[in-house]
Amino acid sequence: MRGGFPNLRHIRVFLETARTGSVTLAADLCHLSQPAATQAITSLEKDVGTSLLKRDRRQAVLNNCGELFAKRAQRALSHLKDGSYVALKTGGGKTQIKSDFDKLVTASQLRNLIAIANTGSFSVAANALGLSQPTVHRTARSLEAVAGLPFFAASPSGVQLTAAAEAFVIRAKLAETELRQGLEEISHELGHDCGNFVLGSLPLARTTIVPKAIHSMVSQVSGFQIRVLEGRYSGLLRSLREGDLDCLIGALRNPAPADDVEQEFLFQDALAVVAHPSHPLAKSRGLTLTLEDTLDFPWIAPPKETPAGQFLFEKLRIQDRPETPVRVVSSSLAVLRGVLAQGNYVSIVSRHQVHVDAQLGSIIPLNIRLSGHKRNIGLTFRRNWTPTKTQQQFIDFLRQQAKLNETPC
Repeated sequence: MRGGFPNLRHIRVFLETARTGSVTLAADLCHLSQPAATQAITSLEKDVGTSLLKRDRRQAVLNNCGELFAKRAQRALSHLKDGSYVALKTGGGKTQIKSDFDKLVTASQLRNLIAIANTGSFSVAANALGLSQPTVHRTARSLEAVAGLPFFAASPSGVQLTAAAEAFVIRAKLAETELRQGLEEISHELGHDCGNFVLGSLPLARTTIVPKAIHSMVSQVSGFQIRVLEGRYSGLLRSLREGDLDCLIGALRNPAPADDVEQEFLFQDALAVVAHPSHPLAKSRGLTLTLEDTLDFPWIAPPKETPAGQFLFEKLRIQDRPETPVRVVSSSLAVLRGVLAQGNYVSIVSRHQVHVDAQLGSIIPLNIRLSGHKRNIGLTFRRNWTPTKTQQQFIDFLRQQAKLNETPC
């Protein structure tokens, strides 16, 4: 099945057959001949690699694989329907509107739209799809004709999606994700552990929780691939909402960052002011230090938009000092380790994030009492997202490792 999308008309014929129990009725509802409807189902079964229906002279009923795929396919079509509604609402009044254009779009148009959205260029999208640039351009314009809306506008760097196209492509990606999960569930039903999980990880969880959960999964499940993506919270959150990520692990936000995501609490973490073991303040063991004691030394500050950065700038108000001690701004643990080792620098970071470094003696938490510095750590999912059984197994490993590796605050 190329690009996550089989023939969408074939899917509709399959779902109508499953609903009515009759290929003949499905053919009438889909405005096809009975032989054409039969061929559509056969082609779909070839695409997914197994039969989906048990057919006899009286009726057609779903088999186990058919039940799994039908649920995912119905959710995929619902995403496309929602996408067309939002796109038409967004672009309304500017052009002649065609209703229900989600029923007219093709798999090829959706593949092209997603590729263009991901690359910002007709030519780069063509290379990614293995097609010629004129073919991609022609398919893109045919999608606009079907929708009755402008989807693409020229930009200095290539092509830019209109607001209507942005609204539709998000749902197209979610539909693609549902169909991919449907294939993975069929594979699992047939006894093959194939599939993947795309995890967005913020710095806190990368040291221990994610590596140990990955090792547990790889040790117990063959043929399953885990991809870990790193980045800023805002970028990872967008990727999650658009279906490019399955889950995000890190500090939770209060309130939740969007209506279409939900958060799951795992444990509470605390911040600590840290330095290299050779730092003069690190040698003051047994003495209670204050923030004032650190201001004569250069600071490595986390970015303001991170939870640690928010605490440093909103609670400790370090920027209000007559002369700020912040000389470096970075959220990279590798940079933090390297710079601390170079001189008498100070920083603030998650205790869990530097737990291993503290055990090894390469980073020392200073004896500075903080208040209001604890934060909730957990998982963020798309609302109503349903993981496959294998994806659920990896989520359970993340939960287990979070429990096992919780450090005292």
